[in-house]
Amino acid sequence: MLCSACRLARQQLVNSGRRAISSTTSSSSASTVVARRGLATFARSAVRPSLSQSHTVRRTAQPALLSAVRAYSAAAATPAESSSSATASPSPIPKPDFLDDAESHIWDLLVAAFEPHELNVRDISGGCGSMYGIEICSERFRGANMLKQQRMVNGALGDLIKGWHGVQLKTRVPE
Repeated sequence: MLCSACRLARQQLVNSGRRAISSTTSSSSASTVVARRGLATFARSAVRPSLSQSHTVRRTAQPALLSAVRAYSAAAATPAESSSSATASPSPIPKPDFLDDAESHIWDLLVAAFEPHELNVRDISGGCGSMYGIEICSERFRGANMLKQQRMVNGALGDLIKGWHGVQLKTRVPE
């Protein structure tokens, strides 16, 4: 179920795509393919933020994508070096300065409850604060299925979530 603002935005996106495709149907099929690709690019950029717009913050102590590659090079290290790096506790992730007050409050609650490795909180309702997108990666989710992980987040947010129209929640365990 979508709120009226979300329905209006979706309808405008669909209508603009129809105009782009119908204006190129009299041309060759190659231009139709280009128009459809343009629509797909437009739809992706309108719905999903780019990497530079994403509000994801990672801990600097734990590399995300290179962990498997570095595991091979870490095997050659001396045992003293590898044990000292394994026992070092990761620092808490820094709070971004671009969050508004509501996003900042959600951020604080989730950091206190889960000590996440990655956290992304954004208002996806268009600024009215009725729907939030939350992506969280925490070691506390290990061993719990997806439903249990999401219930943990709902429990941490408590009564705050009851005032929202909806929440897009993505939880995962660090690799």
